[in-house]
Amino acid sequence: MLTDQTPFLSRFKWHILLVAFVVIPVVSFSVSGDHGTGVGGVSSALLYCGAAILLGAILYMLVRISTLTDAAKGNSAKLDGLTKTLSRITDELAEISQTTRLSESAKAIAFRDTERSSLQEAVALKLQRQEFEAAYELIDDIAERREYRDLAERLRNQAQQLQGEAREERIRQFIRQIEGLLEDHHWSKASLQIEGLIKAFPNADAARALRQKLFVAKGNHKKTLLSAWDESVKEQDTDRGLEILKQLDLYLTPNEALALQEAAKDIFKSKLHNLGVQFSMAVSDRNWDDALKVGQQIIEGFPNSRMSGEIREKLSVLKQNVAVQL
Repeated sequence: MLTDQTPFLSRFKWHILLVAFVVIPVVSFSVSGDHGTGVGGVSSALLYCGAAILLGAILYMLVRISTLTDAAKGNSAKLDGLTKTLSRITDELAEISQTTRLSESAKAIAFRDTERSSLQEAVALKLQRQEFEAAYELIDDIAERREYRDLAERLRNQAQQLQGEAREERIRQFIRQIEGLLEDHHWSKASLQIEGLIKAFPNADAARALRQKLFVAKGNHKKTLLSAWDESVKEQDTDRGLEILKQLDLYLTPNEALALQEAAKDIFKSKLHNLGVQFSMAVSDRNWDDALKVGQQIIEGFPNSRMSGEIREKLSVLKQNVAVQL
């Protein structure tokens, strides 16, 4: 098969041979025939020139035809190449378009993931600060967007769980504080805090149970004081008995106070008697400083006793003696 680069002679060798072996002999024969009939040399020369011109015209036409054929083939090849190029460009544009669509989808997914993470962090920060009201407001705003409703539901469950845990921890802190007051026998403060805790958390069983715990703790401490009072009376420990009696005064009902009144009188009498003896011995020894201290103790502890009145009258003299003694 001949290509565009095939040499001219190779492509048109049969046409040239036809001209050489057919056209030229015919012209030559015609010229030779003219000599036989007596035609002149000028006519022969003209015939040869005409044949040459005809041959040149044929060859020129062959060259032109070859050129046009080559041009047509070249244009056809260019058109084929252009068609292939356009087809390739079309495929590449389609691929670019598809890639662009995929890229936009990927960007949308990445942006949505980033936004979800940002929303989760914002809610988590408010929950960490225990700003539950603000956290619920943000979650409600998130729930308004359809694509984030599942996220909002998950965040709401998380917020409710953390709020419940924070609530329980606050209750435990209050309970520990109240239990400390109970151990120190600060009944009034404990009672106020218990009522405040119940008001703040009305549905908390642990808070309501503290009322009973206060009642039991107070009753147990009262029993302990009564037992110690009985021991002090049996042992005739006047000082300890008076100290216990002062503490019992906060717990005794009127009937209980009457029941202890006689025993208390004996304790007070014994204490007053002992103080009187100490005062007399100090005066006898002219230990005015000790006498003044014991006298003041009698006045403060037994203000309505006769001994207290007598010492009160001599208090100024005792002070002078102390000053002189110094």
